[in-house]
Amino acid sequence: MNMLLLAHEVALRLGFFLGIFFAMAIWEALAPRRSLTQRKATRWLNNLGLTLCNTLLVRLVFPSAAVGVALHAADKGWGLLQALPAPAWAGALLSIVVLDLVIYGQHLLFHKVPLLWRLHRMHHTDLDIDVTTGARFHPLEILLSMAIKMGVIVTLGAPAWSVIVFEILLNGTSMFNHGNILMNSGTDRALRFLVVTPDMHRVHHSVIIKETNSNFGFNFPWWDRLFGTYRAEPAAGHAAMTIGLANYRDSKWLRLHWMLLVPFARHER
Repeated sequence: MNMLLLAHEVALRLGFFLGIFFAMAIWEALAPRRSLTQRKATRWLNNLGLTLCNTLLVRLVFPSAAVGVALHAADKGWGLLQALPAPAWAGALLSIVVLDLVIYGQHLLFHKVPLLWRLHRMHHTDLDIDVTTGARFHPLEILLSMAIKMGVIVTLGAPAWSVIVFEILLNGTSMFNHGNILMNSGTDRALRFLVVTPDMHRVHHSVIIKETNSNFGFNFPWWDRLFGTYRAEPAAGHAAMTIGLANYRDSKWLRLHWMLLVPFARHER
């Protein structure tokens, strides 16, 4: 069973990624929330190029990635869940919730710690926000994030199949909540009790710093409300708000080689 999971992990994740990506891309084309300010072809070519580079880099540095670590921990009997007399489904559900809480905390730290912000701010230099922004992260941030995630998986002893579910959820909701999609306001309000919606997360990409430092959740929306980082709407409204960072308005930062240099730029914000 374990080897079967490992063998099919890449196919499962790729299948969900492509399915959600194309569904979101079609939705954006048919019902966009905002008018784009930059050439879509430029942004998509560079954002997706970065996504491909990150995927290959993670596989090179961490060949077995998160699922392989979960399988190894299970074989060795490592992790807190191994000592709990809980059914497998409860351990898996707890693992997904804890991993999501860790991602929330990590995201918060990447905004608050100056050195980590240098890595993360590249994600915020996109001058528009759409499905491709959901995978626009600096390679060094991706590697650090994977290392943190693997440490949590070993500490928990998270079941391998729950790690696969979490990874699919994380990738899928990231594309969803970065989507430039028009959604009925009533539907958005209802969904915010279960998942981070595009209108909720878009606030986080505002050029206004107090709005940038809010709505850190990716999968579940509960953490922002629980820890006081929730902001319902941008001050300027979704149609008029400015996306990005104040010191990165030059469109050169949309190109891959400049994106990679963002952590080494002198600009603070």
